[in-house]
Amino acid sequence: MTPTKTNHTMKTSHLLCKLLAALVLPLFASTAVPAAETVQARLTVHADAAGPRIDPDVYGQFAEHLGEGIYGGLWVGPESKIPNVRGWRKDVVQALRQLGVPVVRWPGGCFADDYDWRDGIGNPKKRPARLNRWWGGAESNRVGTHEFMDLAEQLGAEVVIAGNMASMTPKAMSHWLEYMTGEGRSALTDERRRNGRDKPWKVKYFGIGNESWGCGGNMRPEFQADLHNLYATFLSNGPKRVASGDGQANDHLIEVLMQRSLPHMDALTLHYYTLPTGDWATKGQATGFDADSWAKTIRIAKDIEKRITTIKAIMDKHDAAKRVALYVDEWGTWFDPAPGSKRGALYQQNTLRDAMVAAVSLNVFHRHTDRVRMTNIAQMVNVLQAMVLTDGPRMLLTPTYHVFDLYKPFKGATPLKAEISGPTFRRGDSELPMVEASVAKTADGKTVIALANLDPERPARVATGLRGVVQGRVLTAAAMDAHNTFDRPQTIAPAPYRAEPGADGLTIELPAMSIVVVTTAP
Repeated sequence: MTPTKTNHTMKTSHLLCKLLAALVLPLFASTAVPAAETVQARLTVHADAAGPRIDPDVYGQFAEHLGEGIYGGLWVGPESKIPNVRGWRKDVVQALRQLGVPVVRWPGGCFADDYDWRDGIGNPKKRPARLNRWWGGAESNRVGTHEFMDLAEQLGAEVVIAGNMASMTPKAMSHWLEYMTGEGRSALTDERRRNGRDKPWKVKYFGIGNESWGCGGNMRPEFQADLHNLYATFLSNGPKRVASGDGQANDHLIEVLMQRSLPHMDALTLHYYTLPTGDWATKGQATGFDADSWAKTIRIAKDIEKRITTIKAIMDKHDAAKRVALYVDEWGTWFDPAPGSKRGALYQQNTLRDAMVAAVSLNVFHRHTDRVRMTNIAQMVNVLQAMVLTDGPRMLLTPTYHVFDLYKPFKGATPLKAEISGPTFRRGDSELPMVEASVAKTADGKTVIALANLDPERPARVATGLRGVVQGRVLTAAAMDAHNTFDRPQTIAPAPYRAEPGADGLTIELPAMSIVVVTTAP
């Protein structure tokens, strides 16, 4: 339940936090933490904006042809007994529509670096099967351009088409764009019409290459910049052209792209994954972790802000007007497969820890809206830090899904300057602020506040000095690795939250390891 008054005694606050935790039974005893006394924090909110509005595309998604991300997750085929619309399963699409997914990146990832768009058009029965070079198995090409664009329309989402700069010619890339967006009569637009689509699609973003420093060609920055300019020349007067950017903390790459490719790009990218160990060889498990791993994972996630700040400083030297955006088009947690798992590549469970990673990451993006105008969490279904997991006809919503749902009021809102003061907590070699915050003003004059208590043991009482009633939801659990399963899909889900100001203003009570998002009246 939630508080109705905020001038509670310490005893009342402690009872509240116990009650909120009880909403998310059953317990996962292996990582449960003991109760502790409430600590004090203060949120100071200023009336002036901290930056431009939060672009809704900051809440973007990513769908790559790997594991069960497309086939079996989103796509079941028109002949499937699982209810679907032209092959896309209805329950998953409905859940994603509830989130208001603004944009989806496709078809990769590394898969895009070896993708020939012509393999995925025409009669599905005649499409060639190809080896999936990067993720294993065969790619049937049953889902191609027409099918993906149909999914985007069902979701009401814009698209990021990830173009292949590693093994596709500039001519082939420009032909793909003409096939999708051409309005007049040409061989390519006529071919599109013969394949069942008369009206051209809208392509808002076109990625020119992916991870060109790695699976996208192992290119030197100078070579990549020159190649980008070549390909971008044939994509002019169309979508926003997105350069493959950083994923290895390579300042030199950003410098070279800004020096050589500035007139030929509208954005460059950052890829940033959170591994509990920081070691790609042994990344760590998605469940069954301890408090040290909890804290280290969140600390690594928060460190994306350092990388964004460094990249922005380089960009500012060359683009003071901030025309070129920074798109974080791959981010999220990445764990080792569960022992004995027979699921597809990069399938992983999603816990309250993942929800915390999502919340602190979104808060970071809100603080950098001058450059960060789109992000795409990896990935949408059944892969890495997914919104939705499926198992045959069953599906569930993850804690990360619930964070994206809680944060919907921030889309299009203007971030406000705000400071949070309070204690820190330390686990192992990681020290973190106990409470993280983001505050914004919506277009209709409401104030939306997100608070995350990162401490796995201590509840917090956050004084704000604000007036007026706030309502929203809280996401919490009694264990750090609380997660939903197909047999118990509601183990962790948001609960209603309401608070009223007392004599000293509005105070918000945060259970240990909780996320609260509330909105005030105008």
